[in-house]
Amino acid sequence: MALDIATATADKEAAPTSSAVAAAPRERRYRRGWLSPLTRRILAVNVLAIALLAFGLLYLGEYQQSLIAAELGALKTQDQIFAAALGEGAVIDVVGLGRVLIPELGRDMMRRLVEPTRTRARLFDAHGRLVGDTRVMHGTGSTVQVTELPPPGAAGLIDRVATAIYDFVVGAVSWGDHYPPYREHDPQRVSDYPEVQRALDGEIGTAVRKDAEDDDLMLTVAVPVQRYRQVLGVLLLSKGSREVEQAVRAVRIEILKIFALALGVTVLLSIYLAGTIAQPVRRLAAAAERVRSFRGRQMAIPDLTARGDEIGDLSGALRDMTSALWERMDAIERFAADVAHEIKNPLTSLRSAVETAARVGDPDKQRKLLTLVLEDVARLDRLISDISDASRLDAELSRDELGPVAIAPILETLVEVEQAPEAEGAPRFVLGLPEAQDARAELTVLGIEGRIVQVFRNLIANAVSFSPPGGVIRIAAQRRGDRVEVTIADDGPGIPEGKLHAIFERFYSERPVGEKFGTHSGLGLSISRQIVETHRGTIAAENRRDNEGRVIGACFTVRLPVG
Repeated sequence: MALDIATATADKEAAPTSSAVAAAPRERRYRRGWLSPLTRRILAVNVLAIALLAFGLLYLGEYQQSLIAAELGALKTQDQIFAAALGEGAVIDVVGLGRVLIPELGRDMMRRLVEPTRTRARLFDAHGRLVGDTRVMHGTGSTVQVTELPPPGAAGLIDRVATAIYDFVVGAVSWGDHYPPYREHDPQRVSDYPEVQRALDGEIGTAVRKDAEDDDLMLTVAVPVQRYRQVLGVLLLSKGSREVEQAVRAVRIEILKIFALALGVTVLLSIYLAGTIAQPVRRLAAAAERVRSFRGRQMAIPDLTARGDEIGDLSGALRDMTSALWERMDAIERFAADVAHEIKNPLTSLRSAVETAARVGDPDKQRKLLTLVLEDVARLDRLISDISDASRLDAELSRDELGPVAIAPILETLVEVEQAPEAEGAPRFVLGLPEAQDARAELTVLGIEGRIVQVFRNLIANAVSFSPPGGVIRIAAQRRGDRVEVTIADDGPGIPEGKLHAIFERFYSERPVGEKFGTHSGLGLSISRQIVETHRGTIAAENRRDNEGRVIGACFTVRLPVG
């Protein structure tokens, strides 16, 4: 058994409390590096927007197609000129055969014509046989294959990395380029080139294919070689898209440069923006956590109100909230002390009466002591009831919903209730309300009807208790600007000098002469002020004076905002 108790005690000491467990992750979160989650989100949003724009610009599909169309147009014009020249210079009239394209003449002329143009030319006869190719050099008994060398590649590591990145990005954005493959068979057949077949029919044929070997585009144009509109052969000019790719690459490089500059500026501005938002928010969160975790009031919320923005508003709100919390704690502490003091008095009296009654043998004295005990118990009951009402007031005011409250019917009902008993010497009530219905309708405020009734009932009860026999209590209500003003005046002794504000404090006791001690708890006016201030109104007290300056009564004024 002892072992079990010791084990349970050790486990209890070792187990962290729920608040400590909840606080640990927050502390770790506040101690993170400068790249906070909010900073990452701001960076992601800003960089993503500019990246999408850059990728869209890098696509350049329309621009590339226009360059290809321009290249095909130029190649078509060039091919037409060369085909016309071949039709005039490489075609002779043969007796019995008519006009014939001489392959040897055609090859020589074709080579001289295309030499400065960096294009490849192939000559097909009227039967679709390949009879000349500028990449094939015919010598004595042999042929030489001519191959165009690719441009020099990137030599340095940085150039190779940049080229690889460029190729990767371009490959990612060039999703719409779908071209048929370009392949050359040995021997070449006219069936491999639909544009040549079309040219043999007397029309100009063009085609764009993708070279499977170097992943380059191949632009081809086939023009019929004619003499007097007789198709004697086909001249096929082909050219790679290197110049097109270089032009597109140059534009893309410029876009990438601008993108890199914009990206750098975006990142710096995002970090700056995150610093102006995330860092102050983290400071405020950490300060709030310290206020929650540590005792003492030296933990203050940073004052960022000079910023003049939402962060400054948040800082001010947190500072005001913290101050309000400390004030509320002070009020609770004072309230607890006042309650203890007020309850201690009747308890002391009750204890003294009980102890005395136990020692007194006279029945009459015992009955008097028992009467005193009953009065103390009743006083305790009233005190506890009022304390309970005051302690629940904040919670009830925060839960109840506000609504329009008509003041005139409330005052009329309260006056009727007070005048109903018609006791001898009871004060007389004079109620001053507007007679016009429109004016009475203007006496409407936004609040909780039950609590507003409680305020006026407390003030009327207070006026009745201080009024002399046959006195007059004057109650009036009127509209003043955006507020409804209600005054309750009596003919009593007035309020002692210097106590116009003290009477609204808790447990203040300044009762009429002759009133039995303990009849009131001293919380009525305090509760009334709390209710009025919760409704964003004011309550004040002043003494009524005659022409000679003598006090002739007290007047309480309640001002509530119009609903």
